[in-house]
Amino acid sequence: MLRQICLSGKTIDYRLRRGLRKSVGLKINCGGLLVSAPNGLSGAEIDAIVRNKADWVLKNLVAWQNKIALNPVAGFDHDNAVYPLLGSDWKPEISAWGQIGMVPAAGNEVVRQACQLPRQAIERWIMAWYQQHATACFSERIALYADKLSIPKPAYRLSQAKTRWGSCSSSGMIRLNWRLIQIPLHLIDYVVAHELCHLIEMNHSRAFWDCVAAIYPEYQQARRELNRYSLEP
Repeated sequence: MLRQICLSGKTIDYRLRRGLRKSVGLKINCGGLLVSAPNGLSGAEIDAIVRNKADWVLKNLVAWQNKIALNPVAGFDHDNAVYPLLGSDWKPEISAWGQIGMVPAAGNEVVRQACQLPRQAIERWIMAWYQQHATACFSERIALYADKLSIPKPAYRLSQAKTRWGSCSSSGMIRLNWRLIQIPLHLIDYVVAHELCHLIEMNHSRAFWDCVAAIYPEYQQARRELNRYSLEP
């Protein structure tokens, strides 16, 4: 259900979702403000709660508008899209024989396609290109930071999670989102260091952050930079 509310003189659209819950929850993502509320709560009561959180809502709406959306590959206009790799933009180039390659997307340069290929074929090739680079890069960075921690290099897998950059299971399996390969290397290093430290401290305690700081001293700056990127298209 779509509703509107005025916050500090600004008209804000928000989506209302009712359900079997006891409290009101506010969430902001690429779709805007989502409010989850109990079935029995009136619209006026919900609006009052949202107004009470006006500063938080407005601040985070602006933050989301300033986020850098990563390229999900599927469904993009490949004639105009760019594909970031380690923070640099690339574009697909297709030869007259249907061979696909990547070239730097410098300025407003347009890469002409000499041969038209089905969209699905281009998407499969680009995904394979990303996964090949991600596999090689992540393996190297995991080995580097495992050595800094004096632990054996753990097993890892590429992840397609929609909201998480990485995770570490209780069994010691590291999962890294393949789209990390789109962002600068120093931010990949932060995520790798973060997840490897969970092999030692499976929490976010002071001891955990001390572990992160020991192998990645600039972690606080990296966290702020990473927050500028959005996994949601």
